[in-house]
Amino acid sequence: MSIKAVVFDAYGTLYDIQSVAAITEEAFPGYGEIVTQIWRIKQLEYTWLRSLMRRYADFSDITRDSLAYTLRVLALKHDGGVFERIMEKYLHLDLYPDATAALAALRDRKLAILSNGSTGMLNALVRNSGLDRVLDAVISVDSKRIFKPSPDAYTLIESALGTPPAEVLFVSSNPWDACGAKAFGLNVAWIERVTPEAMVLVCAKSEMVAPLTMFKAIRTQMDELGLEPDYRIHTLSELPVLVAAHER
Repeated sequence: MSIKAVVFDAYGTLYDIQSVAAITEEAFPGYGEIVTQIWRIKQLEYTWLRSLMRRYADFSDITRDSLAYTLRVLALKHDGGVFERIMEKYLHLDLYPDATAALAALRDRKLAILSNGSTGMLNALVRNSGLDRVLDAVISVDSKRIFKPSPDAYTLIESALGTPPAEVLFVSSNPWDACGAKAFGLNVAWIERVTPEAMVLVCAKSEMVAPLTMFKAIRTQMDELGLEPDYRIHTLSELPVLVAAHER
């Protein structure tokens, strides 16, 4: 069956969440990288915890809470202005360099984002980056009030696009998201931006695992959940060729 729609995760897939490091480093010299990493880990953890507790909160609130947690545990003193400047960056995250060209090459399919981000956050981010000109839909989990990887979140794709799961290619660099989408029944392409071989080389260089390496080990390697993506790619630029080959 042919691929009629390509649906992307937003944070970490189309948008580089580590691009917040420039502003966190400016605010807290020497701590910029570790702030971004703890912030992201807690942000994801809070989505899963709130889903399990059935205490849904807007993703912008979760993002604020996880940043507050990060600054508190690192004992980084700050004022409200600094906090808001860091938060504002989430509305202006950098696109991965190959994102725009990859989406342009796929314009003969329906293109959409499915994200845990709130509707307001996503619409602002997409507009600020110019992707509003190429996307057919920006889908937030808000209406289901539960976060990915809940199966309920992935049902929103067919509701929004009218395309059944068998005709959708879901693209994510987040292993937990790729597994969730595969468990739901979507065709899945996982962007493996950090290979196991690269991880081995980085770890072998030092007796002490650096914070960034630890973050990559936790967040970029495929999870042991008994699920495998249909396709493994390393960049967004590989997608047009993959989709075209699927038609043969």
